[in-house]
Amino acid sequence: MNNNIEPIEDLDEELFEHYRFEVPKGQAILRIDKYLMGLIPNATRNKIQNAATEGNIFVNDATVKSNYKVKPFDVVQVMLSHPPFENRVDPEDIPLDIVYEDEALLLINKPPGLVVHPGHGNYTGTLVNALAFHFENLPMNSSERPGLVHRIDKDTSGLLVIAKTEAAMTHLAKQFEAKTSEREYIALVWGNVTEEQGTIEGNLARHLKDRMQMAVFADPEIGKPAITHYKVLERFGYVTLISCRLETGRTHQIRAHLKHIGHPLFNDERYGGHLILKGTTFTKYKQFIENCFKALPRQALHAKTLGFVHPNTGEMMRFDTELPQDFKDCIEKWRGYSKSHHAEED
Repeated sequence: MNNNIEPIEDLDEELFEHYRFEVPKGQAILRIDKYLMGLIPNATRNKIQNAATEGNIFVNDATVKSNYKVKPFDVVQVMLSHPPFENRVDPEDIPLDIVYEDEALLLINKPPGLVVHPGHGNYTGTLVNALAFHFENLPMNSSERPGLVHRIDKDTSGLLVIAKTEAAMTHLAKQFEAKTSEREYIALVWGNVTEEQGTIEGNLARHLKDRMQMAVFADPEIGKPAITHYKVLERFGYVTLISCRLETGRTHQIRAHLKHIGHPLFNDERYGGHLILKGTTFTKYKQFIENCFKALPRQALHAKTLGFVHPNTGEMMRFDTELPQDFKDCIEKWRGYSKSHHAEED
């Protein structure tokens, strides 16, 4: 035995943060395993309890057991021994619908069903994977995601601007933060929206019971301010086609705001719009709604218009897209139904 060889010391295992949540002010006392089940998609109570047993769940920088009861303002972290998969981006040859491109930026018309960036349960097949294939050296945003200035939900279609340079990323991000960018969405909502136009204001934060939803809170200390302006485009009796203009851009802002005023998006499963919320009890009507859901198998929301100042030229640019075919088909069904049945406005 060579006594000159020193034994290798065990290294402390490095932990990587996979999830971080700050418990909101209005949260009721709740076991941490139940709390995390409502926040992390596809998580089971058994997996969370095992993670706690292995010392991977922290509250305020200290490990806790699965029976720990969270309280308002706790900072909860899930720390694992491997880096989060969402930080790894493999280039994938996914076609892109490029509306406009120059040396500083490009505009993408995102189809429904395409996830914008890798995350829990969607580590491949995303828009970011496609961008990594088609473009090199895209600048990273504050979340270390290449090119992304903003995002839209998986089943929302429409326009996204992508930055190709660091200067463009900084310039565009400041516009979105300063609320100077123009963003208009087209939405089909349940019910007859009585006012021709209006404004929805209310702080948005995680729903206290269903952590996969956002909700409106009256307390100004809970959540972040959100403002949505809407205008009626066409009425079909039991549903209404509207335009929504965002003054702020919070997670699920349109979806949560419209549910808050009693008009969930048509076929929005997460916010209850996949149920028959208005109409008759006739079997034929139920079949008609099911046909509409088949024509538009997602929430009826499309990012139609995007406007911003070009970071290089200072020119105001405005882009517009047509509704995708599934959205058009659903509207035509409602237009035909309202004409033939003379549905009364609720």
